[in-house]
Amino acid sequence: MTQQFIVPPKKGLGLKVHKGQIIKVVDVEGQQVADFTAYHAKDFYEHLDQGATIDANQSIHVKTGDHIYSNLYKPMLTLIEDTVGKHDLLLPACRPDMNRLLYGKHKDELQDTCYDNMSGALEPFGVPRPHMHYPFAIFMNTVLDEKGNLSVETPLSDAGDYVRLRAEMDLLVAFSSCPIEKGKCNGDSITALRVEIS
Repeated sequence: MTQQFIVPPKKGLGLKVHKGQIIKVVDVEGQQVADFTAYHAKDFYEHLDQGATIDANQSIHVKTGDHIYSNLYKPMLTLIEDTVGKHDLLLPACRPDMNRLLYGKHKDELQDTCYDNMSGALEPFGVPRPHMHYPFAIFMNTVLDEKGNLSVETPLSDAGDYVRLRAEMDLLVAFSSCPIEKGKCNGDSITALRVEIS
């Protein structure tokens, strides 16, 4: 039986997923980034790690068949289907400090962030707030040029595009419908995501 969940615009979702289950993340309207992180269900020290994933796969890109690794270099998930082919493993989750630095937002202007969304989604499971989330940013289009400069461009995902991930251990997972409104990160507007667990 497949369970379906909607992640509203600018909000988060936390779930427990068992080994062997499939996580499908759908961009409902297109061009919406889905920040995603994962923790070992019984040992919160072990969590999704961007650097270990890049190192183990010898690539800054995750391709179909690749694993997403924990900080202990253990496979947490396997990417089994991907209709877009462009996601991000380089940048941390957006947070209030980032909004102040990059977008000049003052305290009274600060909005929801992926850091807060994912932290809040994991709190009911007892996961303490980390100093930072370093997510697998699904559908995020980060471009690295030949000089090493980074830019965040409009996502390549269209309405209905998705990724499917297989859990390789029991996990606590969190999703955030990225709330960044400035720049090209989420196209023209912030929209919902759909998550299916089977």
